[in-house]
Amino acid sequence: MSHNTIDFNILKPRPLLIIISGPSGVGKDAVVRELIRHDPRLDFAVTTTDRAPRATEVHGVDYYFISTDEFKRLVAHGEFIEHSEVYGQLKGVSRKEVKEKWAQGKDVILRVDYQGAAKFKALIPQVLTIFLLPTSEQELLQRLKDRGTENPDTIIHRMATTRVEMDNLSAFEYLVYNPQGKMDEAVAEIQAIISAEHHRRNQRQIDI
Repeated sequence: MSHNTIDFNILKPRPLLIIISGPSGVGKDAVVRELIRHDPRLDFAVTTTDRAPRATEVHGVDYYFISTDEFKRLVAHGEFIEHSEVYGQLKGVSRKEVKEKWAQGKDVILRVDYQGAAKFKALIPQVLTIFLLPTSEQELLQRLKDRGTENPDTIIHRMATTRVEMDNLSAFEYLVYNPQGKMDEAVAEIQAIISAEHHRRNQRQIDI
């Protein structure tokens, strides 16, 4: 009696597009850096912006810093998957960069605000969305003060924006706390989410 060979090679993970968002000061950049440091299958799509770099920021690492005119030219040529104005600054995500990283078999992380996340979700319903939370309003306020880059008016504005963000969490599938001084907990939670997504029977079908 003949038997057909049973094929167990049915798990074929597809590259993910992962949005990590959260209030200003919650530690998004640090969490993303740790995720990528721990997992070579993860990479970060650098956002393009027309704002000037801060003293510690590096072009091509933290952001691509370009002029407003150049940004608008790229928009006109359809170079961005999504673009928006955040705190009076233009920001966009390069379509070409994401596709190149996917071709290398990497999951791509994007760092965007809640408005950008909602736009991505509308454009690409299968995008994976994660929102980082502080453990309290006081903790977030102290983080903003500790950065030393914000004046009092800016801090007030950012806290007001945070209240709006908390009223608009419907764009996000996962909420993860990032406690002050315990970033490893947030990193581990996000690693678990990504791992679970790669073990889904029905993989996310993402097309840009």
